[in-house]
Amino acid sequence: MPRPISLTIDSAAMTHNLGVVRQRLEQAAHALQRPAPYIWAVIKANAYGHGVQPAVQAFAQADGLAMLDFNEAIQCRELGWQKPILLLEGFFAADDLAAVQTHQLSVVLHHDEQLRQLAHCRPQQPIAAYLKINTGMNRLGFAGPDVAQAWARIQALQAQGVVRFLGAMTHFALADESRPVTLQQINAFNQLNPAPEAAFSVCNSAATLQTDLQAFLSANEQWVRPGICLYGASPFAEQSAASFDLRPAQTLEAEIISVQQVQAGQGVGYGHTFEATEALRIGVVACGYADGYPRHAPTGTPVVVAGQRSRLVGRISMDMLTIDLSGINQAGVGSKVVLWGRQGPSVDEVAQAAGTIGYELVTAVTPRVPRLLK
Repeated sequence: MPRPISLTIDSAAMTHNLGVVRQRLEQAAHALQRPAPYIWAVIKANAYGHGVQPAVQAFAQADGLAMLDFNEAIQCRELGWQKPILLLEGFFAADDLAAVQTHQLSVVLHHDEQLRQLAHCRPQQPIAAYLKINTGMNRLGFAGPDVAQAWARIQALQAQGVVRFLGAMTHFALADESRPVTLQQINAFNQLNPAPEAAFSVCNSAATLQTDLQAFLSANEQWVRPGICLYGASPFAEQSAASFDLRPAQTLEAEIISVQQVQAGQGVGYGHTFEATEALRIGVVACGYADGYPRHAPTGTPVVVAGQRSRLVGRISMDMLTIDLSGINQAGVGSKVVLWGRQGPSVDEVAQAAGTIGYELVTAVTPRVPRLLK
């Protein structure tokens, strides 16, 4: 019998979440009397841990897919995806340009070396590209006067038939926290964008869900880049995914494999970081940090066992964790424990308790956990 732990991927939830995003964008666009933005469904990091194949199927109605990894991009083409694919970090070496052309990939241009490599490229057809503008994230992109210089070089490459320029883009640093900073970045983008008549892409999940930001953006062709919200998690600390009608696409669950009776004053697990103040029933669950559950999750992190909410107690082990079965008399060996996802705590709740973000948890589940596609 296999170890009783599984990760269920709900592709219908992913499709639903894409529909929620599109509906919100269409409603906002209608109010502003402008066309609705196109949607890049972001499937980087193996579709945020959900798998490229389920994502390609679930996001069939997206206008394009965006990711980082060449192998994942090629996999999308092999699965039959014919619409645009955007490589969010562009290419990494001149040798990559052959794959860019063969698989008709769009690239992000964000540093001088890429432009130098393109200058020596003689593609059979122009390469589709976005110019990345650094408006305050200070991670990737051209900033200040470098934007105009980079644009001039791209125009030269365009004249040579190397580049077919699509548009410009930037990335928001605090869209989930600070509206004033985001508006500053929008203003900087509007000022620095060398091709205001062209397509642009600036909105991540947080900015995409804040549809009123559309009023501050150009009315030209816009592409948004939602990521985590498509998988049913929230980009906001103070707003749940459920408040946006987003459904969890990933459910991590396991079973109780042992029950212990712990007396007052006794500790549980490594280091005895939890000490019982009264007699407790403790359930031992077949999940640990080697499965991707966060080792730093503290006592009190929520779980649902036998349909009732409970909590972790003690330190997470490599292969096991322990939970409080107080008042859940029907729970015993073989009882299901939902660690996050459908009919359990949201991944954002678990992440908040563990002092991290849902992004980390959904991408961290390890290959040894069996995947079930729903």
